Amino acid sequence: MLQKRDYPILEFDCDSEAIIHPEYLQKKYGVLPYDTLVITFFKEVIDQLLNENKIEHCLTVHGENDLDVYVFKDANVYLLHGCVGCPACCGFLEDLIGLGIKKVMFCGGGGVLDSNMQVGELLVVEGSIRDEGFSYHYVEPSRIIYSEKETRDKICGYLNEKNLPYIEGLTWTTDAIYRETRDKIIARKAEGAKIVEMEQSGCIAVAQFRKIKYGAIIYAGDDVSQNVWADRGWHTRKSIRYNLVEICKDLVKSL
Repeated sequence: MLQKRDYPILEFDCDSEAIIHPEYLQKKYGVLPYDTLVITFFKEVIDQLLNENKIEHCLTVHGENDLDVYVFKDANVYLLHGCVGCPACCGFLEDLIGLGIKKVMFCGGGGVLDSNMQVGELLVVEGSIRDEGFSYHYVEPSRIIYSEKETRDKICGYLNEKNLPYIEGLTWTTDAIYRETRDKIIARKAEGAKIVEMEQSGCIAVAQFRKIKYGAIIYAGDDVSQNVWADRGWHTRKSIRYNLVEICKDLVKSL
């Protein structure tokens, strides 16, 4: 039932049925034989893994934007190059859930809200401040959406076992990269956000709605906390990005 509100984005509909279902894709593509997936935003890592013969292309879901899926040769884990923003990234996630995915690890980078966070520092995503529109179609309005604690505990336990330093905390998910204003940055930092990015609240909402396991690790990238934006060369941290994909490949199997 649709709950009427002053603003459309807050009019949550608790009806779990929609006109279009991602399971419809099974009619054309069948069900995937494995149920584990890593979403990464590191295209150069995918290219490197292909060159090393560690992954292979296994499926293209055709549409206005084709969805290319790869699989690790040494593990029953799929790999997807994520798209920027909740509608694109989470739409692809929905497609793959419709094809049988039940466990997902996400790895990407984001802008730090505190310059004391060094490039490459890992953030296990506790939850996200919902400053976007996508998640409100899946989960009732709230200021923060939290990831599943059991899944976070498994991620943190793995990182502790491997002696990999990390912090656990919130992100700020926004739709508008060019509207990260000074006052918004100050406000989101005061609320506890460590990193700004564009997908987490949507991914967490989809995971809750579809009842799948979902975890995310974001590494500290550029710095938006100062008066002048600092790139900090975050796109060039090749070893960090490659290793993070490998970490998520190992982690997703245990979720």
